[in-house]
Amino acid sequence: MTQPDEWRLFRGDRVARQTEFPKAPPWRQFTDRPAGRPRHRPYLIGRAEADVVSAALHLRRPLLVTGHPGTGKSSLAHAIAHELSLGPVLQWAVNSRSALREALYGYDAIGRLRETHLRQERGESEPDIGTYVRLGPLGTALVPRERPRVLLVDELDKGDVDLPNDLLTVFEEGEFEIPELARLPQEQSEVRVLTHGSGGERVTVTHGLVRCHEFPVVVITSNGERDFPPAFMRRCVRLDLPDPDETRLRDIVAAHLGEEALADVDDLLRAFLNRRAPGELATDQLLNAVFLRKGGVDLDAEGLLNAVLHRLGGAV
Repeated sequence: MTQPDEWRLFRGDRVARQTEFPKAPPWRQFTDRPAGRPRHRPYLIGRAEADVVSAALHLRRPLLVTGHPGTGKSSLAHAIAHELSLGPVLQWAVNSRSALREALYGYDAIGRLRETHLRQERGESEPDIGTYVRLGPLGTALVPRERPRVLLVDELDKGDVDLPNDLLTVFEEGEFEIPELARLPQEQSEVRVLTHGSGGERVTVTHGLVRCHEFPVVVITSNGERDFPPAFMRRCVRLDLPDPDETRLRDIVAAHLGEEALADVDDLLRAFLNRRAPGELATDQLLNAVFLRKGGVDLDAEGLLNAVLHRLGGAV
């Protein structure tokens, strides 16, 4: 058991010391997984919610996942990819500046122009245009494969108001065109381009057209900050993840930290449930509190519990 003062790594006493860091929480360890692949975390979901996911998979429709922060919206995409063995999740984190083009592909025209001038000066042939084209996460998800990839479109409601409508055509047709490649002469109709991710995979694009064989597993998350157009909603299967009740919270703690973590968690559960208003606390904040308690941290000391179970909304 950690001694009362041993957990304090930083003491604010201006004394330099050699400190041995304790083992990080399971969800904050980064060294024991392949590059580019997120650490798999236990994911608990109810039967009714899991059935909605299966329905979206059968229909080949995007799954629009709503719920308060911390209910597991983004983690669901990784759980689907893990359980169905579909490889690493392709992620598109949407913000106010996001546009459909960046999710489909990028073309470094300036870089190609510079390299072309340098090669001309050396009397060499022009560079391969495919070196300067990289598919984005959505573009990579639409590459034809025998088995679909999982695409996470995270926080779509943070994007431009027209972005959902921009996605409709791509979702309906399962294809898109790269004009810079479509304009090439017939003898250059097949171009090898880079895909999204750290693996450096290249795929062949013919006549500038990317068309999927199997529609990707698309998980779209929303915090409910605004409504989406009816035409977009009609093409999605909607899943609203509820806030976990006490029983589910206990199951989550046990799944992440082991059954033994439940032995001294009742007061933290009560504090979490008493403080939790809709959207005010996230489940991982409870996990943080339990992990600290297991490490011997006195969470009653001078407002430390307030720092861990702080409100997510409102002024800081």
